[in-house]
Amino acid sequence: MILIEHLSKYYGKVKAVDDISFKVKKGELFAFLGVNGAGKSTTIGVISASHKKDTGKVFVGGIDIDANTEAIKRDIGVVFQNSVLDKALSVKANLENRAALYGIGGAAFKKRLNELIALLDFADILNRPVGKLSGGQRRRIDIARALIHSPKLLILDEPTTGLDPQTRTMLWEVIERLRKETDMTVLLTTHYMEEAANADNVVIIDGGKIIAEGTPLELKNKYTGDFISLYNVSESEVELLGKPYEKIADGYKICVKDTNEATNLIIGYPQIFRDYEIIKGRMDDVFLSVTGKRLGENK
Repeated sequence: MILIEHLSKYYGKVKAVDDISFKVKKGELFAFLGVNGAGKSTTIGVISASHKKDTGKVFVGGIDIDANTEAIKRDIGVVFQNSVLDKALSVKANLENRAALYGIGGAAFKKRLNELIALLDFADILNRPVGKLSGGQRRRIDIARALIHSPKLLILDEPTTGLDPQTRTMLWEVIERLRKETDMTVLLTTHYMEEAANADNVVIIDGGKIIAEGTPLELKNKYTGDFISLYNVSESEVELLGKPYEKIADGYKICVKDTNEATNLIIGYPQIFRDYEIIKGRMDDVFLSVTGKRLGENK
């Protein structure tokens, strides 16, 4: 769905995006991660044809962005980090105005509006001014706006930041339903690592360059170890294992290189592993390992 080859974008002498290449398959959830200022928003701007690139090639749905920008725009829906809805207008008026930009009106608009109401459950706020909506309600309408023209590619720029857990869960259920039913491709930027952990593929960008990419499992295996939480043991027993450890609330946390090493310990010391659990490294650990920063920090 997306093919980027040697993309670069400069702002004066600043290399916002510096010779990056990656691809996104049709129908997949692709996470694009980086701290603020890493180059994510610039890349998204180029993909969505709102920023001009300096060098490189960008294809969306097999179309060269230099050859047919308008066709690409019709295939893309974007949920921006900050809402772009008109607060003075009603929900319906906002969506009607957006639909008109794609030539969707009359019966076609009513049909699409009813589909989105059923999908995102906003019938009760349809005639309410956007400025009177809660954050979660406004986010639902942001997504409806992005979906009004049935795009093939949905770009989500930190879509759930600041939302309550219930609304975040609802929005992800909607997105996953759309992926299954329409094979829609989703490009995600997020500060919530549990969202990135559910992606099919992940790219981490820092200083305008791609510094890590792969599936969540590949990245965890490459950049983090596993952890064993041991319970109902003494510290002297833990010391026998000869591995780095730390005290936790109900026991000890032991660091191991991988699952194979954990298995060997369990087989070698069955008398110690009476009560335990093995936890793989998290995407937070991956991000910290490859960038030296925690997601959400400024550059």
